[in-house]
Amino acid sequence: MSVWGTSCLLLFLSLWPPVWPYANGRVAKACASMEPHHHSQGQSSPSPYHLQSSVSSFSPGEHVEVTLSGPSFQGFLLQARDPAQDVPSAVGSFSLTDPGSTQLLTCSQHQGSAVSHTSKSHKKLVRVIWKAPLNPPAQVQVLVTVVSHYDIYWVRIPGPIITQHGVTPCPPEPTPSSAPPPKTTPSVLPGPFSLEGCGQSKSCLLDPPGCDPAHDANCFYLSASTQGPPEKRSVVFELSGPAEGYIAFALSWDTWMGDDDVYLCVNADGRVSVEAAILRGRTHPEEQTQSGLHSVSWRSVDGIIQCRFSRPIKPTNQESERFDLEQEYFLFVASGAAHRGRISRHSQQPLVSEHRVRLTGTPIILRGSHGPTLLKVHGALMLLAWMLTGSVGTFMASFYKNDWTSRTLCGQKVWFQVHRGLMVLTVALTVVGFGLPFVYRRGWSMGLLLCKVKQEDQDHTDVHVALWCSCSAFPAGLVEAL
Repeated sequence: MSVWGTSCLLLFLSLWPPVWPYANGRVAKACASMEPHHHSQGQSSPSPYHLQSSVSSFSPGEHVEVTLSGPSFQGFLLQARDPAQDVPSAVGSFSLTDPGSTQLLTCSQHQGSAVSHTSKSHKKLVRVIWKAPLNPPAQVQVLVTVVSHYDIYWVRIPGPIITQHGVTPCPPEPTPSSAPPPKTTPSVLPGPFSLEGCGQSKSCLLDPPGCDPAHDANCFYLSASTQGPPEKRSVVFELSGPAEGYIAFALSWDTWMGDDDVYLCVNADGRVSVEAAILRGRTHPEEQTQSGLHSVSWRSVDGIIQCRFSRPIKPTNQESERFDLEQEYFLFVASGAAHRGRISRHSQQPLVSEHRVRLTGTPIILRGSHGPTLLKVHGALMLLAWMLTGSVGTFMASFYKNDWTSRTLCGQKVWFQVHRGLMVLTVALTVVGFGLPFVYRRGWSMGLLLCKVKQEDQDHTDVHVALWCSCSAFPAGLVEAL
């Protein structure tokens, strides 16, 4: 096979999309809340699933069979807890009867204290064995969260309470700390956001610059303003933009995706879920939660998603991975599709602010760009090489060979010197332009090349394959000319 053909084949193979695995059930981070964080609320209707235990009482160290049954489901998280404890903590440990479809997790630093699924394969029955600890509480209750589909799930379905032999449980005394914390109920925004106060009472990032979210359907808008007394100050965020699935923004230390504090507004069946998450790389956001977000409201009209919420300037201990808003960050804004509340890769390059900003500082109006400077230079060099110097060099060799037969320059015919110079310049521009994306990505971005190519991106990918094949063949033409 020729060098030209080999280059095309290697590029084609590098762009072949892989098969990604389904959810593997390693959900130990959800041990405390037992919530799947799927951008939607758990079901409030009675659960169709049932938990049963083989006994109604137990002794220390005894083995008890626990059965989960019901309609077909994809995932679950099962724990045994002390119902008298205010702070949830796993009790005892489990052993498996079907290691192929179930696995043990470590919760509350107790190995094997929870059980979950190993894949999204449909299940109707799960059996596990619970082993009572040597020093158990008076009562134990098994709880389970069951995911029927991604956005249809029931949280902490209670199972039967089993009692230790010969021990009379004492009812817990009600205390103020046992009351559940108030939960913010999202409300619907009465109307669209506006530019009023931008640069005066709130900082705003707009794309296109100067657009008004109240009147421009293509306007991406992010604002941040401070409110509250000095000891309890918070930042109110407003986010708006054209999106059918979701719109999100992130706080980042640099202009790279990864290790960012992310906030998502996800449209699921006409309702918008507002959540915070952590972005650890060019991957799906992790640890989605609504904890720490207050005064949540949203609006979804005519393909435009808008949401407003507030969060404390200083993160609490429970939200240690949230960013401190007293620092300066780059702002990212992105949007994309979502299916039943599960977000997909953003549809275009994120909007990135031109510089860092401290959201609690003096209000300003920010500008952003979807295209990094290095990538713009890459495009300019490639256009210059292939639309100008390469074309003119080929034109000179084709049409001036016979016209400048007697003219020479440095011992060679003029047409050939001009042709060779332009072709050498074309190669130089191509090499530099081709290398700039790697400089921008600081290496070979396998994650980008191996991502699943969407159908609407296929034509764009085909163009780059053709250009790469042409570039691979071009040095051979240069050598021939020399």
